[in-house]
Amino acid sequence: MNHPNQQLIEHFYTCFKRKDYKGMQACYADNAVFSDPVFQNLNAEQVKAMWEMLLSRAKDFNIEFSEVSADDGHGKAHWDAYYVFSSTGRNVVNRINASFELADGKIVKHTDKFDFYTWARQALGFSGWLLGWTGYLHQKVREQAMDNLNKFMASK
Repeated sequence: MNHPNQQLIEHFYTCFKRKDYKGMQACYADNAVFSDPVFQNLNAEQVKAMWEMLLSRAKDFNIEFSEVSADDGHGKAHWDAYYVFSSTGRNVVNRINASFELADGKIVKHTDKFDFYTWARQALGFSGWLLGWTGYLHQKVREQAMDNLNKFMASK
């Protein structure tokens, strides 16, 4: 039988695959934090809103997950996201490695890592190819993403 924390991570990604953001939100502790190359240092309220925003706006969205493992305090998984980037209408395949810190049956820290330059080339086309490796574009994408998240949260 799989470790309960492995079951938690598998449940999280199963909900994700079904676009069940409420199921995903329930996996996080009240003091959870999340970071990835775009959304950094989100608190629990923000990360829950982020998944709701992303899934409610997703077009042609699908994920596949694998390599899930966990022990008493840590876990990891690999997941691939397939979607149309809404700002440009471009197809994206994002390959992501996730790490988790877990306590009391909940996610307390979730970190996703992916190659920003690879993502930018797909999502943004020529400008992503040209500038995706720069700190400037990375910062602009972060600012736009946080602005979108703040507006989404304010509208609720």
